[in-house]
Amino acid sequence: MKTNVGGLDRIARVVAGLVLIGLAATGTVGVWGWLGIVPLATAAIGWCPAYTLLGINSCSTKP
Repeated sequence: MKTNVGGLDRIARVVAGLVLIGLAATGTVGVWGWLGIVPLATAAIGWCPAYTLLGINSCSTKP
C-alpha cells in the first residue's frame, strides 16, 4: 500500500469523520453517521482504496 492521502486531505477527512460521528452520537443523523469511521481510518493509515481505483494521489512526492 502506497500512501495516497496528503496532509490537507487527511485533515479534511479527520474533521468530516469527527463531525459525522458526533452527529450520530447525538442522534441527529441516525446510524448512517457512524460511517464517519471510514474517513478517520483512511486518514490514520494514509491510504484510500477509492483513490487507488480512480488513480488519484493527493500526497506530495519528494524528489
